[in-house]
Amino acid sequence: MMRPDTTLELHATPAEVSGVRRALRAYGADVQLCASELVTNVVQHLGEGVPVTVRVWCDDGGRTRLEVTDPDPRALPVPRVSVGADEESGRGLALLDALAARWGVAHGPGHGKTEWCELEAGLPPCGRAFPEGFVSPIFFFFFFFFFFFFF
Repeated sequence: MMRPDTTLELHATPAEVSGVRRALRAYGADVQLCASELVTNVVQHLGEGVPVTVRVWCDDGGRTRLEVTDPDPRALPVPRVSVGADEESGRGLALLDALAARWGVAHGPGHGKTEWCELEAGLPPCGRAFPEGFVSPIFFFFFFFFFFFFF
């Protein structure tokens, strides 16, 4: 059974980041992590209360596509080359890059931009719900990597 497209209209705030993760639980931890990083970037770089649209769907090839659209075409994501061990932020795009098959930014008609990423079809495939409690092995790798090296 295919999951339906999911579209969330919200105002970016720290509280909404956790709401996005909860709303996307059926897509798995990798999609939740990518979505929370992209919405957090809106909060950090554009401010709280900015209107955001989060959209997730499965394409015909089995990939999961995530899009986060905000109204500011100028604030573009730039991965940081290095992040100090004591810094509390700056790793989000590195996580996105590691989890996604590809990602980028698109400017649509009118104003704003859409940051997007595509995650490869895996086990279980995009068209099936993840088993209860499923967490990607990549998620554990990054969790333990950052915990071990930065704490």
